[in-house]
Amino acid sequence: MHEHIDFPLQSAVKVKWRNMPRFTYPWHFHSEYEILYVIDGGGTSFVADNIEQFESGDLALLGSNLPHFWRSGEEYYSKNNFKKINYIVIQFPANLFNETLFQYPEFKNIRQLLDRSGRGIRYLSPFKEKAGKKIIRIAKSEGLKRLIYLMELLEEFSRTADYKLLAEESYHKKKHDFTNDRMTKVLHFLNTSYRQKIDLEEVAGIASLHPAAFCRYFREETGKTLSEYVKDMRISYACRLILDRKLSISQICYESGYNNLSNFNRAFKRQTGYTPTDYFQEFHRK
Repeated sequence: MHEHIDFPLQSAVKVKWRNMPRFTYPWHFHSEYEILYVIDGGGTSFVADNIEQFESGDLALLGSNLPHFWRSGEEYYSKNNFKKINYIVIQFPANLFNETLFQYPEFKNIRQLLDRSGRGIRYLSPFKEKAGKKIIRIAKSEGLKRLIYLMELLEEFSRTADYKLLAEESYHKKKHDFTNDRMTKVLHFLNTSYRQKIDLEEVAGIASLHPAAFCRYFREETGKTLSEYVKDMRISYACRLILDRKLSISQICYESGYNNLSNFNRAFKRQTGYTPTDYFQEFHRK
């Protein structure tokens, strides 16, 4: 699946620190680069054509559009009595470093690093223990400091020899065009059109399926109905707009694809547990 990633308040870096029973996101890819640090947990990692075990302290850098999936291992939790998996994900867009920036010698190592990450990189001891502490520092920081700390981490990634590449070189050299995949075409359409009225027949046509067959197909692939998927995207976008503090609740209602304020308020509370106003107050409470 193609994952659509929103960057809160148009930030350059997105950080998620999660404590969950298990990894839940399926086999997927996205244009953003990703750093994944598993503080506690274990299981199996899938990166392109590579499959291997991981455990606590696992640290990986994944390149743009590289398919990947971390699957939690039930045996590991039973053996070590872990009830949750604790991990940090750092994502940044592919255009954070443009070609002009890469012309400067200070960014030569980072450019080579990002090229290598197209095969996926797993970092080894003793480097990963030191890097893990810096990832936690990034997760706890904000604003420009977060971006500076990320630059420092990428520079250290580029200089260490304590790593191994995951996908085979032959995989990396192939041109993998995921845009021809049926579901990817559908998700691309939804990701760019969810603020507009979504017509079932139009979406089914993109997948070259009859509407009834498409509904079954979409639910099997995503675990959601089409309306549920679109609603999730609209409310996620509304959350971002509320935190941005530039529009009124009424404006956000229409901007996120709703044409009725009462329907918007009900959908928002059902999804988040808050009214839009309460959501703003909760996340700006100091």
